[in-house]
Amino acid sequence: MKKLFKVSYLAFALSVLSCTNDLNTVPKDDDQFLSEDFFSTEASYKQGLAGVYGNLSLTGTTGAGSSNISGIDAGTSQYGRCLWYMQDLSTDEVIWSYENDPGTADIQRTNWTASNPIFRGMYGRAMFQVALVNEYLRQTSDAKLDSRGVSAATKADVQKYRAEVRVIRALAYYHIMDMFGKAAFVTENDPVGDFKGPQYDREQLFTYIETELKALEIDTNLADARANEFGRADKGLAWMILSKMYLNSESYFGTAKYTECITYSNKIIGAGYQLAANYQHNFMADSNTNSAKNEIIFPLQSDGRTTQNYGPTTVIINGEVGSIEGNGAALGVGGWGGALRVRKQFGEKFADASFANDARKTLITANRNPIISTVSDRDTGYIITKFTNKTSTGANGSDQGFVDTDFPLFRLADVYLMVAECQLRGGTGATSAQALGYVNALRTRANGQTIAAANLNLDFILDERLRELHWEAHRRQDLIRFGKFTGGSYNWAWKGNGINGIALPQYYKLYPLPAESLAANSNLTQNTGY
Repeated sequence: MKKLFKVSYLAFALSVLSCTNDLNTVPKDDDQFLSEDFFSTEASYKQGLAGVYGNLSLTGTTGAGSSNISGIDAGTSQYGRCLWYMQDLSTDEVIWSYENDPGTADIQRTNWTASNPIFRGMYGRAMFQVALVNEYLRQTSDAKLDSRGVSAATKADVQKYRAEVRVIRALAYYHIMDMFGKAAFVTENDPVGDFKGPQYDREQLFTYIETELKALEIDTNLADARANEFGRADKGLAWMILSKMYLNSESYFGTAKYTECITYSNKIIGAGYQLAANYQHNFMADSNTNSAKNEIIFPLQSDGRTTQNYGPTTVIINGEVGSIEGNGAALGVGGWGGALRVRKQFGEKFADASFANDARKTLITANRNPIISTVSDRDTGYIITKFTNKTSTGANGSDQGFVDTDFPLFRLADVYLMVAECQLRGGTGATSAQALGYVNALRTRANGQTIAAANLNLDFILDERLRELHWEAHRRQDLIRFGKFTGGSYNWAWKGNGINGIALPQYYKLYPLPAESLAANSNLTQNTGY
């Protein structure tokens, strides 16, 4: 999709995404947003599809530094970057050195309020995704296509595009449900301009997403898993969202759905996905063409020239360049001189001698104190080099500022670990031998070592998920599911704004709805505790 949609991203996403004045971002009228004029040619339907995907990467109409969500800049309104901040920066995995950047200090010190601009960016960007899909569906109804005299061949293509965007809308609602627990609910069936939808709580959102994705699972218009262009939605993505929801259902509602998680994980495993030959291929500039293309289920795409953005991989890779090491050339970027480091507890997960040659251990520790006693001291804390703007052949990405490296939102390794965890939690559909085999497949790839069945337990799974999936926007969710995020059973540096960590109240399992969103829609109510 990178190659095929480059021009379409620019032609559509950068030209018609309208500036918005509130967080319930919706089209105001047809002339302003995905207008009738836009659909004057049959090629525009695929361009419109590219625009829906484009919101996952792009932020505005005038380049990487612009935002079409009013009142916040590109860095606090890019979909993947906000997601990464909220799922990883809030945990034991990472520290951001520049706390003058709006919102970051409160998130990494788990000391936030409803006025945090990154929450505004995430909620607004996800709701904008919903609005884009809703209007695309309105503009591609059978009646609209017939009125424009669209050819039978294009109509058939459009039916496939409509199925894809419905999965992308479900993804946006899934992220809102997981992090905020509620949202204004709107679909293509609501009138244009009606952005003050009713509030759906977490259970209602869960039910909607589940129903929608199960309908798409049997929809012949949605491509089979791995049958679509790389980076486009298919049944594999639909199954993955369902698997993740079932995995976390007990922490959401107290109702375990581990068997259901195994059922949908087995569908993914049976669809032909394969682990990349090299772990690090998943995090390189050519992950869409190297062996990782068989492991990545869905990426957030990045192109250093055509779709420049301050997304997660641009931030991560430039941030990995150490203040002492100056290792930008090795990563294919100029770098930001120590923007990102790991917390002490992260390093401890790799401290055992068995991880000395583990491919997942990309820590640079020489001349560095693992303890970060002052967040702004960029010379303390270990750094890592997991993501790179280099290809698997050693070439640089197309630009040394904005990277070509996609963000692997979902990949097969996660599925293997989900099956193992759910089997341990009592789910049926996988044997203990299969669970162990999946874990050992990852261990073999990483370091050539396996574990015995006696060592496979839930504590091991939580640590192994960090080792395998760190900095991939999973950690907060994992810590909540294991009862480690709130309370004081597990503290990490700067948790709760304490240098050694302090207990967090239980209501921190959900983020507050942005204050601006509450002001814009009287149907919304704030989460408990805020």
